[in-house]
Amino acid sequence: MAASVWKGSITFGLISIPIRLYAAARSARTSLHQLHRKCSTRLRQPLFCPTCNRIVERTEVVKGYEYDDGKYVLIEPEEIKKIAPRSARSMEILAFVQSSEIDPLFFDSSYFVVPEEEGKKPYLLLTKTMEDTHRVAIAKIAMHQREYTAFLRPYDHGLALHTMYFANEIREAPGYGDVAGVKVSPQEIKLAEQLVATLSEEFHLDKYHDEFEGRLKALIEARQKGRDIAATPQPKRAPVIDMMAALKKSLETTAARKRPMRAKEAAANGKRSARKIAS
Repeated sequence: MAASVWKGSITFGLISIPIRLYAAARSARTSLHQLHRKCSTRLRQPLFCPTCNRIVERTEVVKGYEYDDGKYVLIEPEEIKKIAPRSARSMEILAFVQSSEIDPLFFDSSYFVVPEEEGKKPYLLLTKTMEDTHRVAIAKIAMHQREYTAFLRPYDHGLALHTMYFANEIREAPGYGDVAGVKVSPQEIKLAEQLVATLSEEFHLDKYHDEFEGRLKALIEARQKGRDIAATPQPKRAPVIDMMAALKKSLETTAARKRPMRAKEAAANGKRSARKIAS
């Protein structure tokens, strides 16, 4: 069973909902370790103290803040607990905003909000109200020795929480959004819209996979058996000289590729409908 990362309550007005937070998503990737090429021994990062000239135990480690070059203020775990804010145990909703106002760029880590047994009714009430009003809650929560501003939103008949990037954490990229002096014709826009329409479909999460992860596992398996693995063919892209010609060619190629796929989907749907009628 997954371990909760936070236990406390959501509060708004005089309503209090006891809940637990669980990590909603984690990367699932194959890890490669650093080895010594000569003897294939895994390299480690020891906790070495250059002053004492020895490896130190985890129990000897303490956190500290460097206020000057080589000078530190030591901070004990008990002192951290003393200054923990109210949001360490109570997640207070500060405001409700329209979901359309929240850009996904502001989302950081994601968590599932699960109510305790006694909190199920107010949890359902809050979830249903936010669904009906298309609202997202802004809340404060402290965990992992840091206070976060977070988004609380309805998701799949429950509530999901996303910690928020602050305004000063959103980076800038040189030249981003600068298209001054560039023009596109109405014909180019129309063809681009047709291309988008041809590639449009319903979103299904299970359709998408980490292809590199699969190839990495195949490479590891091949190396274990003493075999080589074929290189992945890389697409060759010619420079776009004529935008209209490129759009027309893309539209023709995409439409031709989509036709057999849609025929297969239609056949599968027909079979499912026949089974339903038969039953």
